Amino acid sequence: MVKVEIVAESSPYGSEAASSRNSSTSSLSSVDSQLDVDESIVDRLAALVDIVPPTTRHAISQRVSQTASWIKWGGKRAGSFVWIVTTSALLVALPLALFLEDEAKIVAQEREFLEQQQGQQQMLAPSMYPPNQNQPKGLVPPGF
Repeated sequence: MVKVEIVAESSPYGSEAASSRNSSTSSLSSVDSQLDVDESIVDRLAALVDIVPPTTRHAISQRVSQTASWIKWGGKRAGSFVWIVTTSALLVALPLALFLEDEAKIVAQEREFLEQQQGQQQMLAPSMYPPNQNQPKGLVPPGF
């Protein structure tokens, strides 16, 4: 068992030191002035390294390193997959789409040309029905 014992220090300011040690009203301004103002969070975390045992630090380091390597491997594989898909699309799908678009334009032009020919033939062809003498003019014959 450990026994804790308070040892009184001798000081040229004995009465002042004893009263400040026993009183709970010591000012925090003296503590604040001792802190480094430029200390960042990274500096504070770096100072915590000594709290974690070396075996635990090594295990954490290995886990972080393994995770980083898996993420790097996955990123490379995903990048390769995206590269394959995009180059395939550019080399195969784009020319195919352009060809199909041109083919659709040609088919539309042919259809328009045929419609124009049919319209001209109907305009120039004699009527299939001779004019009926009994029917008044302006009425459409049956079948139209």
